[in-house]
Amino acid sequence: MSFSIRQKTTEEEKVAMKLGNIISDLRVDIEQVGRYLGRTSPNVVYNRLITIAESAQFEKEGKHDTSNQYTLF
Repeated sequence: MSFSIRQKTTEEEKVAMKLGNIISDLRVDIEQVGRYLGRTSPNVVYNRLITIAESAQFEKEGKHDTSNQYTLF
């Protein structure tokens, strides 16, 4: 007997996929997008974007995975 458990996609995962699709469009100048975002968006939007980028960096660099770090003991 085989059970297939299908995990529901969270809202955060949906947003991450949308952001990834938008950012990966090479026809868009992301530096210009950043300028417009900085001019037109409130500080909270900028701060949340920075938080997203820092979280992504944390995941990509594996800082949470201590098995990849060299330790003396």
